[in-house]
Amino acid sequence: MLNIYEKLQQNIVTWRSELSELAKANGEKKVSEVTVAQLLGGMRGVKGVMCDTSSVPQDKGLIIRGIPLADLVEKSPEETFYLLLTGELPDAAELEDFSSRLRLRKTVPSYIWDVLKALPKDTHPMVMLDTAILVLQRESIFAKMYEQGIKKDEYWKYTLEDALDIVAKLPALAAAVYRLRFEKGPLLHANPDQDLAGDYVHLMGMDSAPPDFYELIKLYMTSHSDHEGGNVSAFATLTVNSALSDLYYSMSAGFNGLAGPLHGLANQEVVKWILETMKLFGGNPSREQIAEYAQQTLKSGKVIPGYGHAVLRVVDPRFIAFMNFGKKYCANEPLFQTVEHIFETVPGILQNIEKIKDPWPNIDAISGSIIYHYGIKEFSYYTVLFAMARGIGVAAQAVINRAMQFPIVRPKSVTTAWLKDYLSKN
Repeated sequence: MLNIYEKLQQNIVTWRSELSELAKANGEKKVSEVTVAQLLGGMRGVKGVMCDTSSVPQDKGLIIRGIPLADLVEKSPEETFYLLLTGELPDAAELEDFSSRLRLRKTVPSYIWDVLKALPKDTHPMVMLDTAILVLQRESIFAKMYEQGIKKDEYWKYTLEDALDIVAKLPALAAAVYRLRFEKGPLLHANPDQDLAGDYVHLMGMDSAPPDFYELIKLYMTSHSDHEGGNVSAFATLTVNSALSDLYYSMSAGFNGLAGPLHGLANQEVVKWILETMKLFGGNPSREQIAEYAQQTLKSGKVIPGYGHAVLRVVDPRFIAFMNFGKKYCANEPLFQTVEHIFETVPGILQNIEKIKDPWPNIDAISGSIIYHYGIKEFSYYTVLFAMARGIGVAAQAVINRAMQFPIVRPKSVTTAWLKDYLSKN
């Protein structure tokens, strides 16, 4: 059996060789052209980032290392992390070895708790998590080794050390943010025998929750772990890390992007809209009432939160995974039933609006509602849970990017005057 270091060392030789051959044989070939609309529209659809950990075909949705999400919904966060790093699911021995390495890294230095406790009581939960990650930077193995003058060929090894350290600590950090910010009692100690999802449940103080809450956290962490390299949190992490800022700096940057309303904040906006709908109609609304309120929302110039996606043109497979989970564990919950009714109603309305390219739900259309069902009703915390999961993906991407020795990200910008002049001549 190869451990994670040996497995990556073996795979990286092959990956580098393949990429080198591709570059030599095809270096001058074009893979994308940029239209003015794309230039002015946030580079959407422009092929400009390498990411081998996952892909999101618009007609299929999330595929992690060649495996569709639907085939990974029963996997643990550890299995998903190993898959993202190596391109292979671990066997039993590999999983135990990998999991044991993470368990040994769980302990969060006490100074982190001192810093979080010193923050104003009304500090946003995401600010607390970002601050914790950034303050932990003093623990960076990569930063220490870089100062000693390591070779470029070894960057990935010490990025991996940081990746393992951060991912192992994320459940404790996320749980501590919840307990401190919302006054849920004293901080709890990590259980050295628990896996990542189990430790999060324990550290949240939810050991008495039904067993399916643990299953939810497993599903949540796998389904939110990775989503290509071009989304805001992944691309921000990638860009900062490409400057050889260590993973603590890089992940903090990525989480800051995740906190935005157009990215990780979306799931709480969905729950608010659903609860508003239920309040308006005095309970679980009918499909007709939902259609009425959806039309009102659209006529007011707003969007139906959770519907549409920058890339997808089908129902998000992550939505389907959460829908299946809800049907199994909370089918009689009015909030979940309302989510079902919205799914049965809203796409048909949106399909009749010409400018809407994707009328289908994304993961945000349901994930927050499932969290709410289990008693976590503090909306501002939802993005922290998202970040705990996304940290797995961006950490894996950073390791691979350093292994492949990708250069600093530095796209060329142009001015409006340059664009006007170019268009006038072409």
